[in-house]
Amino acid sequence: MNQPHLPAPESATAFIPLKIIASGVALPPGCITSAMLDQRLGFRPGYVEKRSGISHRYHADNQASQARLGADALAAALNENHIDPASIDLLIFASAIAVQALPCSAIQVLKLSSLPPGIAVFDINSSCVSFISALQVAAGLVNCGAYRRIAIVSAELASRGIDWEHEESSLIFGDGAACAIVERGDGQSGILSCLMESWPDGSELCEIRAGGTRCNPRSGMRDSDFLFHMQGKKLFRQASGLIEDYLSRLLAMAGLSLAQIATVVPHQASHLSLEHMRKRLNVSSEALVDIYRHRGNQVAASIPSALHEAIVTDRFRKGPVMLIGTAAGLTLGGMVLLP
Repeated sequence: MNQPHLPAPESATAFIPLKIIASGVALPPGCITSAMLDQRLGFRPGYVEKRSGISHRYHADNQASQARLGADALAAALNENHIDPASIDLLIFASAIAVQALPCSAIQVLKLSSLPPGIAVFDINSSCVSFISALQVAAGLVNCGAYRRIAIVSAELASRGIDWEHEESSLIFGDGAACAIVERGDGQSGILSCLMESWPDGSELCEIRAGGTRCNPRSGMRDSDFLFHMQGKKLFRQASGLIEDYLSRLLAMAGLSLAQIATVVPHQASHLSLEHMRKRLNVSSEALVDIYRHRGNQVAASIPSALHEAIVTDRFRKGPVMLIGTAAGLTLGGMVLLP
């Protein structure tokens, strides 16, 4: 996309200083090719890759730890950017699925990390757009002076919730974790706009019923309550009916046109959703960060993993960056960053 002259940060609507100083990712060792799934599920050769748009994804084994995967992504962000763990004074775990019901997942990551004990930790969950929510919260906290440097970790073991009887969703998920470390910075980098909206009419279109108080041994539960359920066509129709107006308002809040967005970092929901976004936004393959073919849908870890890809491939500093995604709820989440 073309990049016209941009307004100074102070002229943007509600500009919030925030600088991403480091990022890192982690993957489990289990690389699962679509050819392997063809054989395992009894499909003809090439079927899974054509249906899912994925060459390979990563699935952790049954003994793997979600918290360990998150701690590994945090370690990568710290080590690769030579950041002192003692400089982190808040850890936010931003994921759709918790390690366990209690205590919070952030404490589980802290326990396995090099961060000092005694720092503040908490979880944020807005499903697949949890990372965007966490960035928004972190920006407010560093600007009010509550914290100086914040680590945001998203880690998902999506493979644990796959319903292999449901072809539409079973072929698309992958496991992984990502981390971003942020601080206030010098005021030149930050958030130009952020817009989170939830539409509860779609709350049953994408869900895992168990894990809370709704389905438990006392109220009654089935094994299938712990698996992912999605009504993809209905979810797509609901999101499609909302996204046009939503996107217009997100950009208007930033004081930018779509042509001024240099890089788009979307939730890696599916190959069809990414292709739809590419056509709708009229963006080049270079401008739209797409890691889906080699990762699949990593739920809340998708956006920060794609953001890390943008950073390491020198696509993050080219101009305004838009993070955008849809999530269970239905929730729409978007943010425009000035790197």
